[in-house]
Amino acid sequence: MTVAAGPVFSPHEIPFSFGGSWFGFSPVIAENSYAQDVHLVSHQTGMHPILRLIPTVAGARADTTVTATPNLLTWASGTGRIDLAYENPDTARIRGQGLGLRLRAADDVLTPFSGPYFYQDPCDGSWVFTVYQTGRRYRVTLLEGRVAEELGAQALGTAERAIVISGEEGHWEIAVEEYETARAPYARVDGFERVTSAARAAFDGFRDAVAPWRGDRTPAADLAAYVLWSASVRPAGFVTRPAVLMSKHWMDKVWSWDHCFNAIALAGGLPDLAWDQFRLVFDHQDAAGALPDSITHSEILYNFVKPPIHGWALRRLRPLPRHEVAEVYRLLERWTTFWLVSRRVPGHRFAHYQHGNDSGWDNATIFDPERIVETADLAAFLVLQMRELARLAGELALPADEARWSLEADRMREALLAELWTGDRFVARGVRSGKTWSTSGLLDLMPIVLGEELPAPVSAALAARIEEHLTEYGPATELPTSEHYQDDGYWRGPIWAPATVLVEDGLRRAGYADLADEISARFRALCEKSGFAENFDARSGAGLRDRAYTWTASAYLILAAAHEARG
Repeated sequence: MTVAAGPVFSPHEIPFSFGGSWFGFSPVIAENSYAQDVHLVSHQTGMHPILRLIPTVAGARADTTVTATPNLLTWASGTGRIDLAYENPDTARIRGQGLGLRLRAADDVLTPFSGPYFYQDPCDGSWVFTVYQTGRRYRVTLLEGRVAEELGAQALGTAERAIVISGEEGHWEIAVEEYETARAPYARVDGFERVTSAARAAFDGFRDAVAPWRGDRTPAADLAAYVLWSASVRPAGFVTRPAVLMSKHWMDKVWSWDHCFNAIALAGGLPDLAWDQFRLVFDHQDAAGALPDSITHSEILYNFVKPPIHGWALRRLRPLPRHEVAEVYRLLERWTTFWLVSRRVPGHRFAHYQHGNDSGWDNATIFDPERIVETADLAAFLVLQMRELARLAGELALPADEARWSLEADRMREALLAELWTGDRFVARGVRSGKTWSTSGLLDLMPIVLGEELPAPVSAALAARIEEHLTEYGPATELPTSEHYQDDGYWRGPIWAPATVLVEDGLRRAGYADLADEISARFRALCEKSGFAENFDARSGAGLRDRAYTWTASAYLILAAAHEARG
């Protein structure tokens, strides 16, 4: 049977998938919900477990160990083995020896109208599950071996729907496809070994492009690249471009600030794909100039927004595609104007968040006194965004616009230092009450992103306070000594990739390279120890929440690439 090279990982932690595919294989079937068996899980119209894959011996469930590499998912036991590989983004090949396979519809409690319908196609002999939840079909074609049992064919209502592949007669092989209404009968072109080799080559090409610098000092680079590659999908539904989802677990969306970190990680080796990540959310910019909160295959949410870090990100994506400069200037200008008009009270100098979700730091302590808040981080991001608009206007030979955006940036920076800086810290201000407050949260310190634009005493005070947040693994989002700190408190303690990258970049530009180096080193070591979770316990380093989050993998790649470049 096929032997594949590492990295080796568990599909409990990272879904096994393929670049461009809308489905993966994982026992994670809902938010924080793990099944006994690996499932084919589709991300079209939401996250939906479709088929259970149950290894068998003599018709009974077999006790197996499940492992994965970038090109092969394997169930192994003392009696046999099953291997699964992608032939292309919508087709997987599965073969076995010594073990059989029960391929069963995931939803066993049905009505005649809501669950899978299962039948054998009289035209080509394949078995088809049509699934209401995704509106797609899943076709199983027998290539070698024998179907020992067929259950629930053409049944309505409650029934088990499954085919059982016999493992008693030696080798067997099937193809499983996700498609819409109809397609030509499956035809095997390549043998299984060539399929696995081609899958490995596809991943290797991606990895070599995004992490050509990898080596002994960056042991998690291969797996970080796999997390990004395997979470990518081809354009479909509202996803208008090739996209990297945040995860192919339950966080299977593109959020309107997460995508910036993925774009930056891809930019060095795959600039076109990086640009698609940056531009995707702007494809859905609304009439007011706002970006959506999130996008997925069948849903766009506008009830919140995300912070305007796009000017900061755009500076790191240069050089821009020449033909896009004028258009991205227009889009970024509309996004900035949204904040300055729709989110700024007349007569006020600062824009405001309406809820913690708008900031990306959903439940950060800065939003405890009031939700509608003028914050220093938002002002700092807008300063950087207006600086980028001025640069773009200069490239486009628009001197009046260049001067206007430079002046607006200067004014907001001056207001930030005059009104929200107390001498040793930044404060937030309630829009309705006019009251100000500070917290022990890291969000208060995010104006460090202004870097060289900060006066030396301000950057020194921020750097000292950031250092207080630094645990063995990186910067905690709430001081561990705070009464509000929680080990698994979302933005009230855990370490997050985007905060780490933003803080590290700001410190470095402010002249605090040693502290930036330390933060980079600790976060990279954290990922090498605990993988690429959505966030991490700041005291233990344990991964929390979704365990295969792409912005975490991207943060590792961003920081590791920069570290290697510095030598």
